[in-house]
Amino acid sequence: MTSPPHNFSQCDYLDRLRNAGIEPGDSEETRLNKQLLMFATGLVSVASMAWLSIYWVLGPQFPITYPYLYQLALAANVLAYIATRNFNFFRVTQLGLFLFAPFAIQWSIGNFISSSGIILWGLLAPVGAILCFGVRDSLAWFFAWVVFTMMSGFFDYLLLDPTSAGKLAAPLSTSVIFFELNFISVASIIYAMLRFSIQEKNKAQTRLVDAHKSLQHEQDRSEKLLLNILPAPVALRLKNSEQTIADGVADASVMFADIVNFTHVAANMTPSQVFAMLNSIFSAFDDLAEKYGLEKIKTIGDAYMVAGGINTANDDYSAAIADLALDMHALLHQDFVVNASHLEMRMGIGTGPVVAGVVGKKKFIYDLWGDTVNLASRITSEGGPDMIQCDTATYRRLADRFDFHEPQTIYLKGKGNMTVYRLIGRKGVAVV
Repeated sequence: MTSPPHNFSQCDYLDRLRNAGIEPGDSEETRLNKQLLMFATGLVSVASMAWLSIYWVLGPQFPITYPYLYQLALAANVLAYIATRNFNFFRVTQLGLFLFAPFAIQWSIGNFISSSGIILWGLLAPVGAILCFGVRDSLAWFFAWVVFTMMSGFFDYLLLDPTSAGKLAAPLSTSVIFFELNFISVASIIYAMLRFSIQEKNKAQTRLVDAHKSLQHEQDRSEKLLLNILPAPVALRLKNSEQTIADGVADASVMFADIVNFTHVAANMTPSQVFAMLNSIFSAFDDLAEKYGLEKIKTIGDAYMVAGGINTANDDYSAAIADLALDMHALLHQDFVVNASHLEMRMGIGTGPVVAGVVGKKKFIYDLWGDTVNLASRITSEGGPDMIQCDTATYRRLADRFDFHEPQTIYLKGKGNMTVYRLIGRKGVAVV
């Protein structure tokens, strides 16, 4: 046995007694086993005292030594279990008392008939073993009950004196009554134990279902958060594999949108005002990007980055990027609830091959790299307020459906002189 903790107070002792000795770390099955065995012990103790009282009321006088010792043994075993917390020892010894005590009491009374079949109470041991140990381990307990029953029957038959058949320790009417009581009581306790077990298992199942729902809710939240960081196909790959995610995309259109004079505008604002301003504008841009089936990549300070042809089913992504840029331009000039500060933006679009992937293992981010990304960023930086500038590859793809200003040659650091085209709008659509 294990020793009780040094700080085991009387209050702790009573609390553990009320809670059937259940520990915080116990599994649902262990909790149920402890509750069942304490429940059965209480029922047997109450029934044992009731039996002595009923015998006394009906007239027969039996020695109370064995029943009294049985009560003391049950109570002492419970108290020892509460003090030592050794449930394995407790369930073996308590079921052992359930099994052996009824046979000892019968032998003290006389035979099967005069004791009204009290050995039926021993059935609680194999039934309790089924519930507390499992089906396989309960076989030994049932076999022990059968052996003791056969032994009792054999010795009753062998030692029976025919001349004493009419001299039973209890009148025949009393024996009949107690036969009924024993059968009914044993069956009732077995039924109560099984019913209690099923109820607790149903409660445990309900708690498990609730826990599963809560876990599913948290998983859905985590999934939503992950999808706010990564594209859905990339998030799925990241969950299913620990390999590095880096994909070469042969053709994509990338756009940067940068707020003009952001530092000057933000200088006279509080941090919360700056955040509210950017959140209002970029949230509206998110809705537009979703409308056109494009992938928002990230925000970088006051810049917004979006791409087409990356993890999306929109084949006409270059036109979608152009339409998005025009809608973003219109939004800033028409919706002054979103753009309360009347901000202006410059935008740049580049088309070509990129590399897309997830960077890092913690606080990771989905990003794009390559010459196309650099080109789009630098075209944006060289643009003026309200300008949507495109590289030659984008222009050639859109020239039949969109209007552009005359080409201009600009110098880009690291690139030299580059030809760019300023997007005006869709052909046949009035420019706002």
